Amino acid sequence: MLELALVLLTAVLVSAVLDQVIPRVSLPLIQIACGVLVSIIVQGQIEITLNPELFLVLFIAPLLFHEARVADKVALWHNRSTMLSYAIGLVVAIVLAVGFAVNALVPSIPLAAAFALGAALGPTDPIAVASVSESADIPARQQTTLQGESLLNDASGIVSFEFAVAAVVTGSFSALDAVGNFFVDFLGALLAGILLGALLAYLTSKVRDLGLENTTFHVLLELVTPFGAYLIGELLHVSGVIMVVACGITMSLAPRDFRPALSRMSIVSTSVWQVLTFAFNGAVFVMMGTQLPRALTSTWLDTNTSNLQLIVYIVIITAIMHGIRFLWTLASDALLMHRKDERISLVKRLHSAAIMTFAGSKGAITLAIMFSLPLYVTTDSGVQSFPQRDLLIFLASGVILLSLLLASFLVPVLAPREDDISKSRERDIETKADILRRVIERLTAHQTPENRRAYSVVISRYNDRLERFKEEEDLEDESDIELRLRVLEWEQEYVLDLIEKDEVPPLEAYQYISRIAHIESMLKHGKNRRIAFGRWVRRARTLVRKYWNKLRGRKRGEGPRTTGRIIREIQLRTDVYIIERLKNEMPESDLQSEKISQLINEYERTVFLLRGPAPSITAITRNADLDLEATRMGLLIELEEIQAAYEEGRLSRAAARTMREGVYVMQLDIEDYV
Repeated sequence: MLELALVLLTAVLVSAVLDQVIPRVSLPLIQIACGVLVSIIVQGQIEITLNPELFLVLFIAPLLFHEARVADKVALWHNRSTMLSYAIGLVVAIVLAVGFAVNALVPSIPLAAAFALGAALGPTDPIAVASVSESADIPARQQTTLQGESLLNDASGIVSFEFAVAAVVTGSFSALDAVGNFFVDFLGALLAGILLGALLAYLTSKVRDLGLENTTFHVLLELVTPFGAYLIGELLHVSGVIMVVACGITMSLAPRDFRPALSRMSIVSTSVWQVLTFAFNGAVFVMMGTQLPRALTSTWLDTNTSNLQLIVYIVIITAIMHGIRFLWTLASDALLMHRKDERISLVKRLHSAAIMTFAGSKGAITLAIMFSLPLYVTTDSGVQSFPQRDLLIFLASGVILLSLLLASFLVPVLAPREDDISKSRERDIETKADILRRVIERLTAHQTPENRRAYSVVISRYNDRLERFKEEEDLEDESDIELRLRVLEWEQEYVLDLIEKDEVPPLEAYQYISRIAHIESMLKHGKNRRIAFGRWVRRARTLVRKYWNKLRGRKRGEGPRTTGRIIREIQLRTDVYIIERLKNEMPESDLQSEKISQLINEYERTVFLLRGPAPSITAITRNADLDLEATRMGLLIELEEIQAAYEEGRLSRAAARTMREGVYVMQLDIEDYV
């Protein structure tokens, strides 16, 4: 067992490398090929057998649990009727269509056994669907339907399969019993999963309330839950798969706050699940690859049926399966259009149906179901081999491979990813920058005289983050020269106004204006601006002459120290005025918030330096507390803005999750610092 685990993990690692080398081939196909090579290389040295029950509980249960946890619940709920029609109605339609077709093509396969093949081919594989979705840009509604369908249709497929096999074994079939058992299996698992998920969420909350914020305990509980849920479902004789999905969705709906311990747990949990899902996903396809030679060899070498016939059977079954799915999608879309009173062109509807048809690929679950076919059946004439078991497994394996090939090569053509993904990424980048700007604006609005310094420090950090982000993403940056020139004009106007009102000594005021003019001359470029500046200087000289008599009346004893003090007072008054004016301008300005915020911070730092002596130890401690409070406020505002952007559709789920995790890390940093 240990050797098998090491071989599987090695194959997964090799497939990850090959995926980078041959990007045009989808990762599942590479992993299946690696599995085939593994089975050939280790043949006779390591026994590789697929126990269907163990396979479902060991690999499929945790993967489905994780998919259920991270699924968009709002989207699933909005598409619930369509999703259920695919998960139940479409599976039954495929069972009937494939069953009758296979029985007609190969009369030696009893109708009940043919229905068993149809039942195994009915469910889409969640891992295969997720893998295909990564290589194509499937529209959001179709993506949600595919995800929900793959989470729920295993129950209808497995129940149909069990009744078909029972019909082969016993020779009798009751449609009423089949429907009754299906609803017990499905609804019972759904109810049990919801109850288990709610119970675990409640217990977890109570454990946290007791102060037991142990990250290891909570993450391990998450890892154990899918296995426990599946086994409990089997003990209750309901669908373990549906119970796992219901439990995962329910647990993810539990309310959470932003405590540091929860942030730490979220980060660790995400990291652990990322590693596990990659390893388990890879192991599923590698394991499937190891089983294909065994499933295909005996039938391929059988001389009773020509190999060309076998290939034709596989193509026909695949065509029937996809044809039923295509027609079902067209009918479903037509009903949806009628309900919403929408008009969509036939070409778009056909294109949408084609994407849904080929994206619903089959995978390891189908193979696991087929391997659970009994070897022998007991009839009135005694114990006999299950009719055409090897041929059924061969046909299922062929359809799986063909559906994966079609999904891997046709879906990216039907729903090309490059342009839309590029646009989506650009939108996410712009939204991330806007979120940081909104945080800066809201923090600026939260400033009071008491917390001004602390908030200025935090705003400065957000400005730095925004600048780094723009550099990393190569975002175009607006020049702040126009803003600075405008602010310098405000300063001059304000000081001139003070002179007019006789509130400041003219000599020192004009010295300060001269300093501003020097800064302005360095910022200005072009002939017209130089001419405008010359006109301003002439106007200033006129004002100087106007107040010359007042200047001559000053006391001779006033030296450089007094002059410096007066200029500092003028600068202090001017800077305070500019700060307030910039704050009033920020919400309505067409300039980027970070530019205004940076300027506000510069002026606030100057005001801080101009005011009073060095702070005392008590003041330093108080400022540290205010800094911490301002930092926490900034992070909470950032989380609110991320959620708002996601709900408004301006930020993708993946980008929102990444940004939240970044905020959680920063929350942990400040709490660890404390």
